[in-house]
Amino acid sequence: MTDPGLKDRLTAVQERIEAAASRAHRKASDIRLIAVTKVFPATAIRDAYELGLRDFGENYVQEFEGKAPQIADLQDARIHLIGHLQSNKSRRASELFQVIQSVDSAKLARRLGESERDLDVMIEVKLSDEAAKSGADASDIPDIVDACRASAKLRLRGLMTVPPWSENAEESRPYFARLREMASQHGLLELSMGMSNDMEVAIEEGATCVRVGTALFGRRKKNA
Repeated sequence: MTDPGLKDRLTAVQERIEAAASRAHRKASDIRLIAVTKVFPATAIRDAYELGLRDFGENYVQEFEGKAPQIADLQDARIHLIGHLQSNKSRRASELFQVIQSVDSAKLARRLGESERDLDVMIEVKLSDEAAKSGADASDIPDIVDACRASAKLRLRGLMTVPPWSENAEESRPYFARLREMASQHGLLELSMGMSNDMEVAIEEGATCVRVGTALFGRRKKNA
């Protein structure tokens, strides 16, 4: 174990998830914890795997490409691409990841559908006006849903979003509630929403997976 503090931080995150699930009259076991390991070395994935985690989130195809050989023996690990994916990298992404959470266009869905592997996918929805945020406009969701469902290789699981960051987690609630409503409209069961600072609110609003990095691994260092 290269990070001796990870076990305690994981316990604290799990306790937060359990408390939020209890308040929402939900089962904590119905909420998947995705350990966000972007910018951290492959050893962070191995450490978390040793503690029982199996789902990991990465933002960049090229970055994870370098880590993949170092965790190739972790055969039941599921790596989720949670960052923006360019269409020209779709083929490589389909080879590296088990789940693509950031499908944001019908074009990208069709490209991923050309993969030789079956893929679980989620549609990333942009619900804020922030220029830096990626994701599909709400008006484009029906076309993307249709494109995903038209492919025999894609299993459309649900929707994902990233609300504007705020120290006040309650400010995320309207975005999470809106995503839940959109998923219901399209018969989608999974909601990827909530991070270290607002996971409790996300769980109260129906999140089925939360993406947690900082609370597990600490602040990311860009030059790590």
